[in-house]
Amino acid sequence: MFVSRETELNALEKLYNIEKFQMVVMYGRRRVGKTTLIKEFVKDKPAIFFSAQEANEKLNMQIFSKEVYAFFGLPETTGTFANWYDALLFIAEKARTRRFILAIDEFAYIVETNRSVKSIFQNIIDHEFLNTKLYLILCGSQIGFMESEVLGYKSPLFGRRTAQFLINGFDCFDAAKMLPFASNEDKVRYYACVGGTPHYLAYINKNLNFEENILELFFQPQGYLCSEATMLLKQELREPAMYNSILAAIATGSSRLNEISTKIGENTSKTIKYIKTLMDMRILHRLLPFGDNPERSRKGIYVISDHFFRFWYRYVFLNRPAIESGLGILIAEDSVLAGLSSFVGRHAFEETCRQYIIRRNKEKTLPFVVTNPGLWWGNDPDTKTNVDIDIVADNKQKKKVLLGECKWRNELTDVPDVKKLKSKARFVPGYEEYKFIFFSKSPFSAAAERMEKEIDDLELITLDMMFKWE
Repeated sequence: MFVSRETELNALEKLYNIEKFQMVVMYGRRRVGKTTLIKEFVKDKPAIFFSAQEANEKLNMQIFSKEVYAFFGLPETTGTFANWYDALLFIAEKARTRRFILAIDEFAYIVETNRSVKSIFQNIIDHEFLNTKLYLILCGSQIGFMESEVLGYKSPLFGRRTAQFLINGFDCFDAAKMLPFASNEDKVRYYACVGGTPHYLAYINKNLNFEENILELFFQPQGYLCSEATMLLKQELREPAMYNSILAAIATGSSRLNEISTKIGENTSKTIKYIKTLMDMRILHRLLPFGDNPERSRKGIYVISDHFFRFWYRYVFLNRPAIESGLGILIAEDSVLAGLSSFVGRHAFEETCRQYIIRRNKEKTLPFVVTNPGLWWGNDPDTKTNVDIDIVADNKQKKKVLLGECKWRNELTDVPDVKKLKSKARFVPGYEEYKFIFFSKSPFSAAAERMEKEIDDLELITLDMMFKWE
């Protein structure tokens, strides 16, 4: 089931319509749909799609040769290319008068068995491919490798790419397109647990309810997602144990460097090295209060970027022994599902609301154009308490700011809740115009709706309205 990715497909198509050499670099974490995207793009075009194997060079060369010969209608008895230079030179000769695509998936596997491949590609690009109509796609799942060894300035391939695509998981609204059978509330709940990875979303069974799907996928030894997180880390990291500990610490509430180090029993200098690797893999990111200078702020916290990883390390990782012994469903029913509402509201629903703001911003249906929305937290000097604002997005040039609140609860949202949001404007000073958007899973009270009609700077949005707008 292919959904969304219209932006990427349109960009790829525009490049294809320019009949000269293109080198597209596409990368992103495993399972996010890179291969599916490429196959969707090339399905109606002349293309050679080669998926490199985690094997020696001889086997990869054999497979590549078969794909190339099949595309050009040559018999397999033609033989295997002697090396990558000869193979690419053959491609160049064919592409001088003919437009076609050469897509190489998992490019890192080729380089791992022959470090000179990057230089061979660079040489062929500079002296052969530039004079052809070839559309080259290099794709990879190892983000660090693709950014340093393909896109990095020290790489022989630096400066050769004509476009690059970092493919991320779906936001909640695109993920929901894969779940047409689910209620709007369940779409957010699935997003909180499974995340926006299309491959994982495809395993949700429409014949089961939300709770049954989560129990089947995560809390039984044979569940598809039961061991997925650690398997992914083992594929790319030499010491998964330390990374597991860091992710579990963050998932269970330790967000600052010293807290994480204390939780895992390591010094901060060692911990930060592992954190940096996880950030390079886009599994973690450092979050700052809106408006803080990233170079100077000491308020930064570390956050798990993907909802699947956040859920897995919060609820599955520490319960693995029980799950493997057959007690997973009992544990999940007793201590996971019962308290899941606050987890969904604090993370997935708030992010979904920010994604809604981003989408409306692109559609120019907000009161004014804003920068990417973030969140703010700090201290109230009057009450000596901590304060947070779920959404802050501004237009500095016009001195306008939008503040938002997100409530994931079953009770009606009433006037006092809305007034509390408006009172937080004093924590974000320096603007001439303030707009307020209140998001609620549940309906608003009649009094709150009357308030919205009477105040121009206020907008009330329910969960159903968010998905209806989409």
